Amino acid sequence: MKKIVLFCGGGFSSSLLVLKIREAALVSNYECFVEAYAASNPLHAKDADVVLLGPQIRFHLKKFEEALNCPVAVMDTVAYGTMNGTKILAQARQMMKDE
Repeated sequence: MKKIVLFCGGGFSSSLLVLKIREAALVSNYECFVEAYAASNPLHAKDADVVLLGPQIRFHLKKFEEALNCPVAVMDTVAYGTMNGTKILAQARQMMKDE
């Protein structure tokens, strides 16, 4: 099972997005574990298959890339702003080459 970890400024907005991603995964019959954290500690994702950062913390991208051994990217801004779990899940799966 793939592990997807989201990070944002305080962990609150991405926590809502986690629910949307889980719903999208259920609908598409895709098994994954999704969780969210505040951006203070990249090592929360040390065993993640993919990490996505909220657009508001894109300036942390390099720090996360250096700290982790998995693909790291900034979430699509529109998908994040509209809490589109389907698009964020698709972005994560594409990054993992698991489409």
